[in-house]
Amino acid sequence: MYLNCHTYYSFQYGTLSVRQLVEEAHRCGVSKLALTEINNTASYIELLRTKGSLNVAAGVEFRNEAVPHEMLYVVLARNNRGFEHINRFLSRHLATGKPFPQRAPELPDTFTIYPFGKCEPELLRENEFIGIRLHQLSRYARLASRQTAPDKFVLLHPVTFASRHDHAVHRLLRAMHYNTILSKLSAEQHARADEIMLPVSELKQRLQHFPELVRNTERVLDACSLSFALGEDKNKRCVTGSEASDWDLLITRAWEGFQQRYDAANSALRERFQHELNIIRQKQFCAYYLIAHDLIEFARSRNFEYVGRGSGANSMVAYCLGITNVDPIELDLYFERFLNPERSSPPDFDIDFSWDHRDEVYNYLFQRYGSDHVCLLGTHVTYQERSVLRELGKVFGLPKHEINALVEEPERNRHNDHITELIGRYADIIRNFPSNISIHAGGVLITEQPIYAFTATTVPPKGLPVSHFDMHSAEDMGIYKFDILSQRGLGHIRESIQLIRQNKGVAVNINRFAEFKQDEKIRQLLRTGQTMGCFYVESPAMRMLLAKLQCEDYLTLVAASSIIRPGVARSGMMRAYIERFHAVRNGKSYQSIHPKMDELLRETYGVMVYQEDVIKVAHYFAGLTLAEADVLRRGMSGKYRSREEFQRIKDKFMDNCRKRGYDEAVIERVWYEIESFSGYSFAKGHSASYAVESYQSLYLKAHYPLEFMVGVINNFGGFYRTEFYVHEARRLGARIEAPCVNNSRYRTTITGNTIYLGFIHLKGLETRLAQRIAEERAQNGPFISLSNFMRRLNATLEQVRILIRIGAFRFTGKTKQQLLWEAMLYVSQAHARTPAASLFDTEPKTFPLPALERNELEDAFDEIELLGFPLCNPFKLVSGTEATHRAGDIRSHLGKTVCLPGYVVTVKNTYTIKGEGMYFGTFYDEEGEVFDTVHFPDVARKYPFRGRGFYRITGKVTEDFGVYVIEVKTMEKIPMISKRAETHFVEDMPFAPADSIA
Repeated sequence: MYLNCHTYYSFQYGTLSVRQLVEEAHRCGVSKLALTEINNTASYIELLRTKGSLNVAAGVEFRNEAVPHEMLYVVLARNNRGFEHINRFLSRHLATGKPFPQRAPELPDTFTIYPFGKCEPELLRENEFIGIRLHQLSRYARLASRQTAPDKFVLLHPVTFASRHDHAVHRLLRAMHYNTILSKLSAEQHARADEIMLPVSELKQRLQHFPELVRNTERVLDACSLSFALGEDKNKRCVTGSEASDWDLLITRAWEGFQQRYDAANSALRERFQHELNIIRQKQFCAYYLIAHDLIEFARSRNFEYVGRGSGANSMVAYCLGITNVDPIELDLYFERFLNPERSSPPDFDIDFSWDHRDEVYNYLFQRYGSDHVCLLGTHVTYQERSVLRELGKVFGLPKHEINALVEEPERNRHNDHITELIGRYADIIRNFPSNISIHAGGVLITEQPIYAFTATTVPPKGLPVSHFDMHSAEDMGIYKFDILSQRGLGHIRESIQLIRQNKGVAVNINRFAEFKQDEKIRQLLRTGQTMGCFYVESPAMRMLLAKLQCEDYLTLVAASSIIRPGVARSGMMRAYIERFHAVRNGKSYQSIHPKMDELLRETYGVMVYQEDVIKVAHYFAGLTLAEADVLRRGMSGKYRSREEFQRIKDKFMDNCRKRGYDEAVIERVWYEIESFSGYSFAKGHSASYAVESYQSLYLKAHYPLEFMVGVINNFGGFYRTEFYVHEARRLGARIEAPCVNNSRYRTTITGNTIYLGFIHLKGLETRLAQRIAEERAQNGPFISLSNFMRRLNATLEQVRILIRIGAFRFTGKTKQQLLWEAMLYVSQAHARTPAASLFDTEPKTFPLPALERNELEDAFDEIELLGFPLCNPFKLVSGTEATHRAGDIRSHLGKTVCLPGYVVTVKNTYTIKGEGMYFGTFYDEEGEVFDTVHFPDVARKYPFRGRGFYRITGKVTEDFGVYVIEVKTMEKIPMISKRAETHFVEDMPFAPADSIA
């Protein structure tokens, strides 16, 4: 009886979760319903998974964005073919932005239902009907006696929320959609309050005088069905045309790689290799491997850098195919994490490309396998605490400053008055509602059937179709993603190599990993945590971890790459690892949880560090099967936590441990560690892949530090702001120059030890002009004056003013005030120039100027405005920075109180186990030396950070495994000196350009 059901995947409209819709159906005695989200198919797989005994049909409710409150029609799929037609129709219009037609097209194997009054019954096609709402029954009754087509009417009672109370939530969502305050939301802009599910008996009671509506509705619903075998493999089944030829190609390519990378005479290695191949064939993952291998071959043909990682990095076959560069034998990677006979899903292949290559890789996949069979994976953005408070604040009409206060400090401000209490109460309800479809970080789906058999697609600004369902639903359906990711690390490595060749005349081979592991300069950087700019090891937390471990080898770095993840650190396992690491290094013993844990995790001192450690512990410690252990590993993240299967396996874990006689405290502790970390940690092969790239970055920084820092600056996206990479380059010996029209390019460049910042960094400078400057210079030689520049590039006065203020014409030897004056004169005289005069590069007349003073610090303020940071020592911009101590001295003041000014590099906000806010800070002092601080909750509350800038820090010096940190007691912000009134702008001149021209 229900042909038009919504969940909260009808974004900013429905209020029911999928599970709540199922619960409502069971409560109301509904045996079958049709799920029809508005303009999307995001939720049907989750409904199929959670439906229990409920029978499900699916379709789409179509509405145009220009009139979002008006339903055009509901289209229901009679079968899977009809569902594909609906998806194609919906996708086509979402891709083009073209409005849906007022009359639905003829889509095979579908039913179309129009709202009452939208279409005359006599004009309907065989598969079309008119839907009657409950509140329209009296009107329908008056017309029914005159109807010549009574079989064309069905009941169309929408389900949008669970109760009338939820109607208020719906109205708030609609106000958020229309970006209006609640009091201005019209009745037409929201659903009626009666869009709730009624018990079938009550519904039929209300329809007792309309048996034809009941009959027609049941007939339509009974004719609709979906048939999907959840979990059954729906990925592309073969690459070469047949599964047999796929297998021949795989073993040929893999064996070629095996002979290159291993001793082919080693029987143990051959046995492991053959074992993997047998499981790959048994699990029918051959095409999955070949698609990844083909992609790598394409990347090589284009000279694209790449890194293969994920659990697939545990695979010898992947290593032999060149998909990864991590040797699973050398690292003793746990094979069952990658693949085992009980695992139904293929291993994860995460392949990283440089950020500026990934779009070409995407295009290759779409061309290679056909746009009908490929799409990017979608994800669902959900409302989080800050976003929902901000949206509700606007809907309730709060002033901006009150909204900001509520968002920044919700617990303090949500009880200010009845309005903020309402906002807080509704925010708790709406939090985690999906708000829209977005793009997964890198997932690509490649299916055997057309992708539209499973989902409609949306085309965002990136220009490639994106599935409506997310990763979890894709896996439920049996579609497994390839992760095609982009990262800046590969970009800065590639660019650094180019810069080294240009500046030093050296061709660097970055693939000498065996040599890098023995490089003493790299070891020194790791031991001391001097890793700013280096891939994955540059954050303050990682720098300190490396220093605490005195890391100097590959395996320790591999472990550190996973230990740094949030769950491991928060559960105390990072601390345990560091303590046990030093105990073993110093020949001492340590207290482990249980001898079995030590046996299983000997390499990591009885501490679970990698994802596969969960499988080992679950399988060997608790006696779960490998399939159950893998469910446990996967169940630690996302919505899997709520699944009954996960709870069953958790219960079995506990029961098995008790049967094995473990103490309850041991069981609870092991479970706590599993639960705490596995959703965040890496597979060991994944960490190892990251560590290889870290070593490449470290090599470049150790041996070519200035070129490396320029590469980092040019690729953006690092942990720190550009300012601090520039500071690091200066610290390493570079001379930093502001952009210059005769030396700079669009991106930052280096000549010798001099780094010229690129025009890309100038705020307000148009991209095309920034690119044309170097192009024009290359074609016609250096610029000889300001007027020469303006004539050749025809730049506007505002654009030239930016360049003058940053000092880009300093080669002229003139002050900025003189140059600004010349620019104004040039523009004002432009209308008087004859075409003939413009053929000759003559300098304009000069005019005497009054003496113009300029404070040397005005350049710094110009740089802050245009670059975002000064190029001088920033401490020149503050007064009263006298320090009793320096960052370089704090080691000699352990346990004592020190006071020193610091310039904020970065701040990390975090929370204690009790939920109290605290900070970790990183600063540098007047001499450019970095120091770290910890701000515990009491201090964090009393002395909060107030933006970027300078602070006077007072605190006690503490030490932990050789790493020194200041435990802050007090902190005050140091104001910058006042900027003097500038005299270089023309309005400040004693006379105007027109006067001088006359």
